[in-house]
Amino acid sequence: MASTFPHSGRILIVDDQAANLRVVSTLLTRNGYEVDTAENGEAMFAACKTQMPDLVLLDMLMPMMDGFEVLTRMKQDEVLMRVPVICLTAMQDRDLLIRAFEAGAVDYITKPFLSEELLARVSAHVGLKLTRDRLERVASECQSLVNLVAHDLKNPLTSIMFASEVIIHDGCKPERVPRYLEMIHESANDAVGYIRRYLESQDPHKAGLDNAANIGAGLNETLEWLRSRYELQCESKGLALSIVNAAEDVLVAIDAMVLHQVCENLITNALKYATEGGELKLTARKGAPGFGVITAEDRGPGIPAHKQRELFKAFIRLTDEEEHAEMSSGLGLSLARQIVSRFGGQLFYEDREGGGSRFVVELPLRS
Repeated sequence: MASTFPHSGRILIVDDQAANLRVVSTLLTRNGYEVDTAENGEAMFAACKTQMPDLVLLDMLMPMMDGFEVLTRMKQDEVLMRVPVICLTAMQDRDLLIRAFEAGAVDYITKPFLSEELLARVSAHVGLKLTRDRLERVASECQSLVNLVAHDLKNPLTSIMFASEVIIHDGCKPERVPRYLEMIHESANDAVGYIRRYLESQDPHKAGLDNAANIGAGLNETLEWLRSRYELQCESKGLALSIVNAAEDVLVAIDAMVLHQVCENLITNALKYATEGGELKLTARKGAPGFGVITAEDRGPGIPAHKQRELFKAFIRLTDEEEHAEMSSGLGLSLARQIVSRFGGQLFYEDREGGGSRFVVELPLRS
């Protein structure tokens, strides 16, 4: 008797015989699988474009495009080559079965088949496929978290290095030493705060979102924090930092520390790429109804048109120059846009009138 235990997974049956499609489809559907069918190879590839299966049951002896050709084409596709294929065949020739395995099949079932055998083999291979998918998702999420933590720690650690090197090399007036020590202390606190937040959060990518109604960041407060943290660094690079606050502070629906991180990426990019322009202007204001805006504008070289299309992709750097490449992971803008998007906002780039770059952070007002 066939098992009625519910399964999960999508099976694509490929067979030129309508009766076979009907029998196998009914059996799998009754056992909890989602089932698609295709009467030939071309129909199979079309079906995969609509919905990728977790397993393919493939008849090997079909007219026009047989199973071997289907397997060969699947191996040439980076996505399809990862889908397991079980051959449904009347073949008993050992050499042909070996050829099927060499072409990419993971198993075979001979016709006529026993229902229990087909279900057992399907369950085993679908289970392996779904387990592999879950492990890959976990690995991807772990790598994303590593990238996020490493990048977020880089900014406060860079500030610590900057301030400590100035003091060590007697690069400032004695009366400024307390300010540099304060910078070191504040940056260290920020770094510890980032680590604590990641460790305490079950889902670091959504930190703070569960209490979105209770959080808020003032745009003016954010700009003043940026001035305090980065004014001396900008000065050391010959970059005049100017702040234009909103007439009344604008409260947006995002965690203040998170907004600091987002805006830090805009300043550190200017410090890397726009120092020749000699100016960095940060502005806070109300935007479109229901939104607050921070803009970061410089008079640097701007972003070439061909780079703008990929500007917010991970591991894309603003310039290919070797000097700047060593200072950039290519993650800052990508992570910043992801964060802003999670809070219902957007981060985008515009060419600045008269030359230079303008980055715009737009976030919903706190209700």
